[in-house]
Amino acid sequence: MSRFTPRDPDFEAKIRESVTRQGFAAHLGYELTRIEPGMTEFTCPLRPELMQQHGFAHGGLVSTLADAAAAYAAFSLMPPNSAPLTVEMKINLMAPGQGDALVARGVVLKPGRTLTVCEAKVYATRQLGETLIATALVTMMCMEGRQD
Repeated sequence: MSRFTPRDPDFEAKIRESVTRQGFAAHLGYELTRIEPGMTEFTCPLRPELMQQHGFAHGGLVSTLADAAAAYAAFSLMPPNSAPLTVEMKINLMAPGQGDALVARGVVLKPGRTLTVCEAKVYATRQLGETLIATALVTMMCMEGRQD
């Protein structure tokens, strides 16, 4: 159960529609797998072209998933006729991304009228479970008066 109340009653449809317009998400192959007020989850199956030279998920992929999860978590609490924009992100890559897929979960830590602070955690998944591979602190700006 979420501790936040969305300002847009259509937040879920708004997020789903926004994600479908992201060409980069389609290119990388990640999908939205969960939405709640103040929380989103994205999953990306790992494929050879998403790996770096040592066979681990590329750091750019890990960072992209963390950013998307945080952005859409923040967006879920923004008013209608607004759009999120990342203004700051700090990520710690803590373990190699190896497995079947990466899962990124973003949560709002502190919503605000203009700035929202979020945390995103990225996990590598395999049959035996999940391994935390990265954590990010992300600040999102609400651009009011701008359709996403």
